[in-house]
Amino acid sequence: MLTLYHAPQSRSSSVIVLLKELDALDKVEIRQVTIPRQDGSGGRDPANPHPEGKVPFLVEGADHVRERGAIMLYLTDRFPEAGLGPLPGDPARGRYLGWLSWYQGVLEPVAILNFFKIEHPALDATFRDYDTAIQRLEEVLSRQDYLLGDRFSAADLLVASPFAFFGEGMPRPPAVDAWVQRIQSRSSMAWAREFDG
Repeated sequence: MLTLYHAPQSRSSSVIVLLKELDALDKVEIRQVTIPRQDGSGGRDPANPHPEGKVPFLVEGADHVRERGAIMLYLTDRFPEAGLGPLPGDPARGRYLGWLSWYQGVLEPVAILNFFKIEHPALDATFRDYDTAIQRLEEVLSRQDYLLGDRFSAADLLVASPFAFFGEGMPRPPAVDAWVQRIQSRSSMAWAREFDG
């Protein structure tokens, strides 16, 4: 059986939402663990097998997956019935993989740097500056409802997640804000908020 190591109100919450969307909650054991928090609370949980004590961490037998983009890909491939991740051969597969990777490699670093007001030309050249990253989203979302067109996917859950977390700390144009609101209004999001308490 799959086991997900999860800490409430953390990055792993988006994986909980995905499990609800995939209708796979009965196929994955969710083990709640503690993690060190930015405010100094919490701490590393010896019950968490993640090598750095972080979440999410997905284990299946002797195998494991870390990093949200990889976990979401693994889960959408493992539970394809929900249609939340294009499979190999689907014409949207490349865009799906691209958005999952773009989140991990561009948006999350840029969002954190912007939130803490850390600027340097080398960082902008490497990751893009905040405005350029948001402009990329706006270009796509001003033409379509979701990152893959009219098709909601796990990529939407992942890429929208920092906007919910940082709130007003991540300013965005109307097209991006409307997309974030569409994602946040899904019933799985309300369920996850209750689940996380």
